Amino acid sequence: MKILLVVATKQEVIESKFKDCTVLVTGVGMVNTAIHLTEELLKNKYDVVLNMGVAGSFSEDFKIGDVVEVVEDNFSEIGFENGSGFEEFSDFEIVTNYSVAGKTDLQKVKGITVNTVHGNEKSINEIVKRLNPDVESMEGTAVFKVCKKFAVTCMQIRAISNIVEKRNKENWNMPLAIRNLNNQVEKIIMEL
Repeated sequence: MKILLVVATKQEVIESKFKDCTVLVTGVGMVNTAIHLTEELLKNKYDVVLNMGVAGSFSEDFKIGDVVEVVEDNFSEIGFENGSGFEEFSDFEIVTNYSVAGKTDLQKVKGITVNTVHGNEKSINEIVKRLNPDVESMEGTAVFKVCKKFAVTCMQIRAISNIVEKRNKENWNMPLAIRNLNNQVEKIIMEL
């Protein structure tokens, strides 16, 4: 089976664990991810694209270090402000929400993909009220969209590195999240 691992940064993947996979480091954000993943899928065929990385959690149900499978993801910022509120376009054929079938026994969650990670209480409350996401990343929906276009099976595995709150890196635990993420992805690949 030919597997492509898609990560935003080198820090999120322990490449020595995945010698039989191709690792694509895209850079942070949905634009970088879409460009580099599209380039890779134009050149090579894969059976599975596995997007792995860290995420912030909106839910108190998850602890830092927990690993989840994102099965629904949303470009949360595509729309317009109408006075004091946010609205999605209804007069254009814009798809902002993508779903995939769960493929692991991990907790299934709903994500949002953002250009600016949330760190303001007002905007956090607004996004929770509007979309009620479990987690946020900066790449997830881009991977889902590109894989749908290329008709390639994909999954998104995320480890919780922080709670979505006013930015406070002292509350983050990147080493734990990255270790748990890589261990879990290694298990998933062995079962494919």
